[in-house]
Amino acid sequence: MDSVVTELGRLVGEKHVLVGDAIGPEYTHDESLTVAAVSPRAVVRPASTDEVSKVLVFANARRIPIIARGAGTGLSGGATPVADGIVLSLERMHRILEIDEENQIAVCEPFVRLSELYAAAEDKGLMYAIMPGESSATVGGNVGTNAGGMQAVKYGVTRHHVLGLHAVLADGRVIRTGGKFVKVSSGYDLTQLLVGSEGTLAVITQVIVKLVPRLPNRTTVLAPFITLEEVTSAIPKLVATGLGPLMLEYIDMMTMATILQRSKMDLGIDPKLREKALAYLLMVVEGRDAERVEADAAQLGEKAIELGAMDVYMLPATAARQLIEAREQSFWAAKSAGAGDVVDVVVPRASIAKFVAAATQVAANHQALVVGCGHAGDGNVHLAVFHGDTAVRDDVTKGLLRAGVELGGAVSGEHGIGVAKKAYFAALEDPVKLELQRSIKRAFDPNNILNPGNIFD
Repeated sequence: MDSVVTELGRLVGEKHVLVGDAIGPEYTHDESLTVAAVSPRAVVRPASTDEVSKVLVFANARRIPIIARGAGTGLSGGATPVADGIVLSLERMHRILEIDEENQIAVCEPFVRLSELYAAAEDKGLMYAIMPGESSATVGGNVGTNAGGMQAVKYGVTRHHVLGLHAVLADGRVIRTGGKFVKVSSGYDLTQLLVGSEGTLAVITQVIVKLVPRLPNRTTVLAPFITLEEVTSAIPKLVATGLGPLMLEYIDMMTMATILQRSKMDLGIDPKLREKALAYLLMVVEGRDAERVEADAAQLGEKAIELGAMDVYMLPATAARQLIEAREQSFWAAKSAGAGDVVDVVVPRASIAKFVAAATQVAANHQALVVGCGHAGDGNVHLAVFHGDTAVRDDVTKGLLRAGVELGGAVSGEHGIGVAKKAYFAALEDPVKLELQRSIKRAFDPNNILNPGNIFD
C-alpha cells in the first residue's frame, strides 16, 4: 500500500492523495437511497488530462479499480467506491476554458458546476439548457448519466448538447471526439457512445457543449386537476398544440403539499380547489416577445381547462421561480420524509397515464406509498417509494420498473443505472443488448478497472 500511495503522490502531488482518516465521508457515497457508503483505498485528485492519464496507466498495470467522481449528486450509486479501489476525484479540474459567443459553445473541464456554467453563459446572453434540478452537479457528471431535467421537453437532454469530449481510456490513452460543430458523419460517433456511459468506458476530462440564446420573457401557468389520470392524459394533447412549452411538469397532491410546506409558499390557489385537487400541471412558456408569450400561455391554460383542469393560475414571476426551485428540490423533500427508493422510469409520452395507473396498482398490491412528479412532456416519471420492509420495497421498485418497460419505456430516464438499478436492468433488458453492451465495455476497458460493478456485475 505504501508503494502505491508513494507512486500516486509522485504522479499528482502528495497532498492530492488521501488515505485513511484523511478521506472524508463525502468521498464514500453519492445520494443514492439504497447503496451503502464504502471507504476506498485512496482518493486521488488530478489536475489535468495528463495527470489522469498517468494515474490510469499506473492503475491499469496493477488492475486497481478506478471510480471517477464529480460532485457526488448522483442518485444511482454510480460514484460509490470499491473497497480496494481508488476514487479519482476530478474536483481540481473546474475551469470554464472558453465561452465561444460566435459558435454558441462552452468548453469546460469536468468539475465545472452547473451553477457556474449558467452564470458564465448568462453573462454572454446565452444559456446552457440542461437543468436537472441540482445546480451543484457537474458538467462531467451530467455527461456520465445523460442528465435531463425540466427543460428537456423543449431542449432535450445532455446528449443533445454535447458536441465533443476529451477522454482518457483505461490504459491511459487520450482521445478527442467531436468538436465545435453540430453534425458529423465520419465513422462511429464516439461522443454519443461516451455520453451516458457512467464512467465505465473512459474518464471525461473536457466537454464541449452547445449553448442557446437566452430568451427574456417567461410566463408560468399552474393548473390543478381532480385526478392524476386527467393530468397525464392531457399531456400529449398539450404538446400537440405546437405552443412549445419550456416546461411541462406534473406534481401529485402529496408532493405538492410537501413542496409548499417546506418552502412556505402561498400560490393563491382557491382552498376549495386545493381540497379537491389530486394533481397539478406546471407549464412554462418562454420567448422574445412578452405579449406573444402571454398569449401562448393563455392558450395553454385554455386547453388545460378543456382537458379537465379545474382552473388555471398565471403565477407572478417570484412565485413561479420559487415553485420551480421547490420542484427541483423534490428529491430532498422525499428523502427527508423517509423515502426508501426513487425511480426515474421513462415511457412514451402518450403512455404516462397507463404507467401511472399501473404504478398505483403496484403500490396498492404491496400496501406501499408511491408518490411523485415528473417531466411529463418527455415521459420521465419520478416516483418515491415508501415502505418499511426492504424486501417489499424492492418488489415495489421492481414492479414499477417492469410496468414502465412493458409500456415501451426504460429503467432510467436520467439518473443512470449505476449500482442501485443494475439488478433490475439485468432482469428487464434484452439479453442480446446486454451482451453487446458488455462487449463494448470489454473493448474499452479489458481489465475492467473503470467503475467496475456499475451497470453490470
